[in-house]
Formats: sequence, structure tokens, C-alpha cells
Amino acid sequence: MPETHYRICPLCEACCGLEVKTDGPKVVAIRGADNDVFSHGYLCPKGVSLKDLHEDPDRLRRPLIKRDGVFVEASWDEAFAEIERRLLPIRREHGPDSVALTIGNPSAHKVSLLAYIPRLVKALATGNFFSASTLDQMPKQLSAGLMFGHWLSIPLPDIERCDYLLILGANPMISNGSLWTVPDYRGKAKALRARGGRIVVVDPRRSETAAAADEHLAIRPGGDALLLAGIAHTLFAEDLVKLGRLQAHVNGLEEARAALQPFAPELTADGCGIPADTQRRLARELAAAPHAAVYGRIGTCTTRFGTVNSWLVDLINVLTGNLDREGGAMFAKAAAFAPNTQGRPGSGKGVSTGRRRSRVSGAPEVFGELPITVMAEEMETPGPGQVKALIAIASNPVLSAPGGPRIAKALEGLDFMLSLDIYVNETSRHADVILPGLSPLEDLHFDVAFPQLSHRNHARISGPVFDAAPGTPQEWQTLLRLCALLEGRGLDVDVQQLDDEAIAADVQRFAGDQAPAVLAALRPWRGPERLIDLQLRMGPYGDQFGRRPEGLNLAKVKAASTVEGGGIDLGALTPRIPELLRTPSGRIELAPPPILADLAAVKAQPAPAFSLIGRRDTRSGNSWMHNLPVLAKGPERCTLLVNPGDAERLGLAEFARVRSSAGALVARVERSADMSPGVVSLPHGWGHGLDGVQLGVARERPGVNMNTLLDDAARDPLSGNAVLSGVAVEIEPA
Repeated sequence: MPETHYRICPLCEACCGLEVKTDGPKVVAIRGADNDVFSHGYLCPKGVSLKDLHEDPDRLRRPLIKRDGVFVEASWDEAFAEIERRLLPIRREHGPDSVALTIGNPSAHKVSLLAYIPRLVKALATGNFFSASTLDQMPKQLSAGLMFGHWLSIPLPDIERCDYLLILGANPMISNGSLWTVPDYRGKAKALRARGGRIVVVDPRRSETAAAADEHLAIRPGGDALLLAGIAHTLFAEDLVKLGRLQAHVNGLEEARAALQPFAPELTADGCGIPADTQRRLARELAAAPHAAVYGRIGTCTTRFGTVNSWLVDLINVLTGNLDREGGAMFAKAAAFAPNTQGRPGSGKGVSTGRRRSRVSGAPEVFGELPITVMAEEMETPGPGQVKALIAIASNPVLSAPGGPRIAKALEGLDFMLSLDIYVNETSRHADVILPGLSPLEDLHFDVAFPQLSHRNHARISGPVFDAAPGTPQEWQTLLRLCALLEGRGLDVDVQQLDDEAIAADVQRFAGDQAPAVLAALRPWRGPERLIDLQLRMGPYGDQFGRRPEGLNLAKVKAASTVEGGGIDLGALTPRIPELLRTPSGRIELAPPPILADLAAVKAQPAPAFSLIGRRDTRSGNSWMHNLPVLAKGPERCTLLVNPGDAERLGLAEFARVRSSAGALVARVERSADMSPGVVSLPHGWGHGLDGVQLGVARERPGVNMNTLLDDAARDPLSGNAVLSGVAVEIEPA
């Protein structure tokens, strides 16, 4: 009998609501859910690919154990017995730091993982914790933490009320936001312009977002700090600063003014490629617009000065009076799991970094993590604390991180590797044990992170469309069982009891004498649902366990999240300062000393013959999406975009050899007038032709791994983020 299910798409940050039509065990159709309170029927091609993902014959359904170099299927008990036999002796002999943990960004879309990974981190007690955050977003998080007091207090353009939007290094027409959850950016941008607003895009490539904007400014790769500093300098120099009600809530205004004094647009123009008069015009337009916002993303984060760039973006929003006001850059108020809605409002501990450093390079810890680009050296370098085992959760650094070939070689040298993954990919092929996750259509979905980054407040949840195969654990159960092993509790544990113990300890910490009553109220739920109910009820819209009967709880959100309901709309963003702040001073810190010190190092660099930048395609997010037929079809996407004039001058035909200080590759050439002269572009996440990869569709057109060209020692020193953009390369025919 055909059925229609409500589902939230887990494949990118847009988090669109879906209608999934099924007939028995088969998916018949997927379309956007018109009644979804957040996405209103919008859908990109990735949502439709959930059918291909669910049915993919390459997707793992049972654990794999490597025997004599070959993967063989095993039972869950056999797999855990192998983990106990191989992993625990390494940890006992060499200590907790000998076991590293790396987390990939698909984890951010799974509450079963995101809500339980902290328990695994605690059980491991390792200092060698890595994630995809240091590949593209840690500068934004660090800047937000230093300015506003928490890593996820990130200002977001209030696009539906904005009159002037300046976008740097981002392509939301394709991504529908990045650290800015905004489904159907195209429609919202069109509406902004229709009401008389203006969009300006700064990018070395005339991206899809730039093509639909009012103005495109082609910046020199890596010049963002110079441009932004020139704009901020102009605001001070021309007396355009207007803090408004934020005047009473800022520290460091004069320190910021002094630090920006050397960055007059006339001195920054050559280094960024944007003329001085254009920089001054941008500053004046931002200051004069009724409602304006500056938004910078991947291109601004993946450079040597990623944290400085992120700080300058939000500094300009403050200086023009556009931070925390309608139509400017505002803060979401998530219904659950948001630390900036918890505790005493208006002040807090703030953030700190460098509580430990990596053993080999001395890279500082940021947000509990070390840069993923030091992972290989920590495996390779002998001595106390050497990483000898790795647990990888939905992580594919061989394709996603600089120095992929080096990482692959280091993985081969490990004593043991465990992957939690749904594919045998470029990284998991090195594992000794692979534990598969569920198909998204077999799993509960509640977004933990993205409502903290959403352009509008909402609460939604969706349940599984299909039942998992008998005997297949939920991913939170797999993590708890792994925690029990690490804690010495053995294989024969009651996972439900482990979860009961963990939630009881959580509740006791904040509820005290009321803990028994709170636990009783949570009793109908188990696993992630119990955590969601707890967070919703204690959140800013919650029922407070009966003290606010009209408030939210899981039962209410579930009831509203149907094909007919599509969740609960919690309204447009509203001003949150000073309540949101968690800095020790209770103020916005406009001049964090580490950032000002790094700003002093910003200067124009000699232009290389060619600079390499990345790009994103609407049919490509994570690397495993290249194995889904509906996304893989069509023209080849892993191509080297080259300006036609450059291609003609170099005599490029079908292929080009690209060399950097780190490596070389041969890529298919695609001439594009959208590329600035002297700039070439390759997409990330390709290179599926490696031995042992079991991705049948992806291997038909494997592409090349851009990260072969990237130096794994090149990092933003403040955040540890990898330098992925503006890399000097040489091009020749091949």
C-alpha cells in the first residue's frame, strides 16, 4: 500500500523537508514538502538521491573484518570481539593518546552520532582528536568564540529583511548556506533584489551566486584580509562608525581602530586586486544601507588569515550598526542543544585555546581539537604518545584533507584502525574493522547543530521511513558499546542500562533534588529521543517540565512534524545581545589580542603565476555522493577551470599538468570565462581511483584529488585550519 512520509534531508546544511513516497520496501518518489515550515517545498538534487543511497549495493549493511588483507563480512559480536582483541592492548600498553579519533562532517547530520560522540571522546580520553572542522570552518568558530563567548554564536544574514548583502568567498546559490542554513537562497536573493535591495559578491570566480548578483568583484585569492581591513579602515577614517544600541555592549573599539590604521585602501588595493575607490564605496554603501550584512565563508576561512578574515566580517557588521538588528547579521535561537541559550545569560567563561599542543608540530588545541593536517605526522613519528590506532567516524581524510597520499601511507602503518562508515572508501579501505551505519531512511533525524545557524527559528523532527534489518544496532548503541569496551566493562553489556546511567548523571548535574522527577518525565523515551526531549523542555521555548505548559517537548514537536504539519515555526530572528553573550566581560570583544597580533602580519604577497582555488557543485557534497547515480550523471564535474586567455597562452588542450610545492596531478581542462586570469579551480572530494575502493559508480569517473597539491603544513596559526585556497601552482599542457 503506497504511503507518504515526512523526512528532513540529511545531505547538506539546508535541511530541507521532504515527502518520501514508498510502496512496501521501495522508495517510489521524493519531493520537497510543501508544508515544511522551514524549506516550504524547496528541494535540490541531493534530496532525491536518498533513494539511490538507500538502495546502493555498495553501501555496507554488515560489519567487515579484514582477514589476510581482504574484507569479510562478520556479525556484530565478532566485530566487537576483534576490536577488543586488537585495540585494547594498544591502549593499555601505550596510553590513551596512542588511539586517535577523527570525525567527518556527515556526523553533524546524525543525532545518533553527534549527541553520543562526546561520550566516546570522554571514554577515549585521548589528546589526539581531529575533525573536518579544521578543514573549512574553525576560523569562523574561533572568531565567534573570542568575540561573543561561544563557538557557535555565529552571526547570520537576516536575508528576508536585508537591503544590502556583501558576500565574500561563498556560493550559497549552490550550497544553500554554509554555517548559514538558508534553503532556497536563490528565491530569497531574488526577493531581496525585487524589493530594491543589492547583492555584491567578492570571489576570484564568477560563481553561480555572483552571476545572479548586482555586482561581482574579482579578488586576488588570499586577499580577503586586505580588502576587509580596507573597508573597516574606511569606516573609522570617514567617521562612518555607528554602533547604535551596541555602544553599551562592546569592548576594544579604540584598540580595533588603532590596529586597522595601517590598512588604508590605497595601501591594500594592489594586494587584494580591488581598487581603493571600490573599497571605500563598499564601506559607504554598507554604512548607508537601511539593513545590511556581510557574510564570508569557505574562501575566507581556508586561507592563512582565516580567523582574521572571520573577525573582520563581524567587526564590519558591528561598526555599521548591523549586528543583531533586523535585516543585518543576527543570531539564531535554537530550540535545543544551544549552549548560548543555557546557563546565566549575558556572560560566561568565554573560550580558550592551546590547552595542549600536538606532539610533533606543537599546533595548539582549538575547541578540543588538533588540526587534522597534523594527524599523519602524529602517526609517523616514533616516540612516547605516537598514534598507533585510529577510530574514524564518517571521516575520509585521504580525500578531504591536504596531504592525502601521506595520510594513506600513515594509515597503512597503524597497528589497528576502526571505521564507522557506510562505504569502503579511500580511508576506510585501510581499516581492520568497519562498523556500518544505517541508511538515513532507517534513522531518526533531529538537527542538533543547524538550528543554531538557521536564518529562521524552527523545531522539526522526522522518524525512520523503513525499519533497519533485524539485529542491526542504532549508531548511538554502537557508540555506547564501544565506550563500554574502552571503560573496561567488556562485551556483554546492556546498552540500555549504559544509556540510563548516562542520562541519570546528566540530569543529576543540573536538576539536583529534582532529578528523580525529571527522569520520570523522560521515561517514555530512550536513546537520542530522551536527550532531545530533555533539551527541548529545558530550552528557550520549552515547557520546563510543566512550569510552562504551553512550551515545547518532544511529543509536541513530533505531532507537528508530519506531512501535514512540517514542524513548528518559531519565528524570525530577534535581537539577542546582551542575553546571548558568554564572554567573561559580558560584552562583545572587538579586539581579541590573538587576532590583533595576527592582523599585524597581514601584508600584500607577490602574485604567483597561477593560484588554485576550490569550488562546489550542487550535485556534490561529501565524496560518497559521487557514488549515487542520480547525482553522478551528466557532464564531468572534476575539471580544471581555466580562463580562456590563459588556456590559449599556455597551449592547453584536453589535459593540463598542475604542480605545486606539495605535489602534481593531471586534470581535464575546462575553459571558463568565469575564471579570473591567473586563477584556476578544482573541486574537492575527488580521486576515487585508488586500489581497494568499493565505490562502483564513483570509480567510473574518479577525478583527481586536489589535496595532492596542498601543503599539510600550511595552516591558519590561530585556528589550525588548513590552507586550501590561493595556493601557488604551475600549469603546463599534458
